[in-house]
Amino acid sequence: MTTEEAAQHDLEPAVAVVGMSGRFPGAPDLDAYWANLRDGVCSLSAFTEKELLADGADPAELRNPAYVPAQGHLADADRFEAELFGFNRTEAAALDPQHRVLLETAWSALEDAGYAPLNAPSRTGVYVGGSPTEHALAAGTDPALAGSIGALQVRILTDREFLAPWISYRLGLDGPSMTVQTACSTSLTAVHLAVQALLLGECDTALAGGVAIGTVRRQGYVHYQGGVFSPDGRCRPFDEKAAGTVPGSGVGVLVLRRLEDALADGDPVRAVIRGTAVTNDGAGKVGFTAPGVDQQTAAITQAWAAAGLEPSAAQYVEAHGTGTELGDRIELEAARAAFTAGAGPDGIALGSVKSNIGHADAAAGAAALIKTVLMLEHATLAPTVDVTSPVAALADSPLRVVTEARQWPARPDLPRLAGVTSVGIGGTNVHVVVQEAPAREPRAAVGARPTVLPLSARTERQLALVASRLAARLREADAPALADVAHTLRTGRVGMPVRAYVVAAGAREASDKLMALAEGRPDPVRDPSGEAWLRGEEAAWPTLDGEVRRVRLPAYPFAGESHGALTLRGPAAHEPAESAAPAPGSELEAEVAGLVIEALDLDGPAGLEKTYFEAGGDSLTAVHLAGRLRDELDIDVPIQLFLEPITLKEMTIRIVEIKEGGGADGALDALLAEFEAES
Repeated sequence: MTTEEAAQHDLEPAVAVVGMSGRFPGAPDLDAYWANLRDGVCSLSAFTEKELLADGADPAELRNPAYVPAQGHLADADRFEAELFGFNRTEAAALDPQHRVLLETAWSALEDAGYAPLNAPSRTGVYVGGSPTEHALAAGTDPALAGSIGALQVRILTDREFLAPWISYRLGLDGPSMTVQTACSTSLTAVHLAVQALLLGECDTALAGGVAIGTVRRQGYVHYQGGVFSPDGRCRPFDEKAAGTVPGSGVGVLVLRRLEDALADGDPVRAVIRGTAVTNDGAGKVGFTAPGVDQQTAAITQAWAAAGLEPSAAQYVEAHGTGTELGDRIELEAARAAFTAGAGPDGIALGSVKSNIGHADAAAGAAALIKTVLMLEHATLAPTVDVTSPVAALADSPLRVVTEARQWPARPDLPRLAGVTSVGIGGTNVHVVVQEAPAREPRAAVGARPTVLPLSARTERQLALVASRLAARLREADAPALADVAHTLRTGRVGMPVRAYVVAAGAREASDKLMALAEGRPDPVRDPSGEAWLRGEEAAWPTLDGEVRRVRLPAYPFAGESHGALTLRGPAAHEPAESAAPAPGSELEAEVAGLVIEALDLDGPAGLEKTYFEAGGDSLTAVHLAGRLRDELDIDVPIQLFLEPITLKEMTIRIVEIKEGGGADGALDALLAEFEAES
């Protein structure tokens, strides 16, 4: 293909990756993830017996000689900044950790793209999926939890089918919202669906990815001869010693937009998705869980055809690469069939992130795609770790396992190009063609003049973190222009209660003032628009020099408390909040008040001074509360009562009066009918 032809292909419909966020074993953010990948770090954890017992392991199981105390563990998966997303403590404790972590990751991904999470572009779609979890299973079999918050609420807070709708609801995203499920290929399938939706015009921006947090506990597994799990707690894709994979956790979300829109709107393009394809093996394999060759090959060739390129144009392939004998052998056969024709003399580099973090199930494809985007950005091929003896089958194929970090060479006729493969149990194969981002034109030089940089957070400690992390970013060699930083802070961040600002004329001055702010020394320079910002008013920001654009800045530092997780072993981590009864005028009023306090997770009688909606009430809670009032106190509450602008104390008195006056027949049925109509 000539350079002119390659340039023409760049004009064809394509999708830009404009933002990313993820958490993986050993990596709380993507900077740490990249450092681990680049340095060849294996982030799989080996647990001590003490750690396993503390997290509820069965002592008898630990004595099994085949027990392997290893896992790709995701630290702090039980923490969640619930208030930021509108959940009270009771709801947050019931909410599946997968939902919690995915919500925060979606927030960070939008920030990475330079968009305020609560003011994202219109027609933003959500395409995500998740794994089965211990928490959801324990919640579904816990009658005490159902009795506390209601069976319907339990399902909505724990079932993975609500992963996408919760993101759309809490972030106010009005595009298509789909929870995707194709087993191990879930998150890359979600990317494929998002890409197709963008190209078809079904949405203008899309969040795509997946999450897998089977348990927040540290735990190992039992190795069975001939099974899929490794006997020694290490995953060695395409190595002669490969004997299985290792379970892992993780979460990854990408923000996608049509390339032409992203470039026109000044988005920070991180990579370009040129083509995608999905196939299924159908009956063409030896068993339901076994992979197949032909349709894996088809997924690869169809994706590159969609990109308008030959598969031989690839320089790198990020494989599914589970480290299992059957899976690796079939994947190599499929890749060899797809990539051999026309491959250059240097071959095509091959890798699998599962060697670093284990098999992240529904998040595996997102982990692989994010790794590939990071390698393209850094023009560096990251090593597949623990591979010392590549399998003999590679000798007669164009694929070569990357075992040491090395530069990703540029070429005169084509941009850097890679393919990413994901394969799911049940036969769903996905392949995505990824290209390096187009060079961003240098920003026109403008004279330095004082610029206001607004910051905010929920707490003083978090504000200090925001300031110090931004200060560090502005000290880096590739620090963005101060006008672009100001533009991103003003339009790409949610305004929170604790606020500050600094005024600076250059990156170094801004960094110094931000560090001083982080240490408790505000900028002495005052600005009218900054003062309006501090008061929570609509600030009339001064016009910025030049044509401003969004830039990547450090994301919001979440600092939520641990909300635990339900477990099938030992005592449940969730305990319903205790409700302190007020000192009412009657015993019935005390009982009603107690139910209201418990249902809304109020901090005692003082919370009764709020209205129902001020206290966080919604239609689901209303259904639950009305049901308990009817079942436990034989009171039918009319639907209008929950909608009236009265305090909960007044509502409690009115409910008592309803009981004493004979009630309102069919009130719960009416409330349920309204809820069903709304949903």
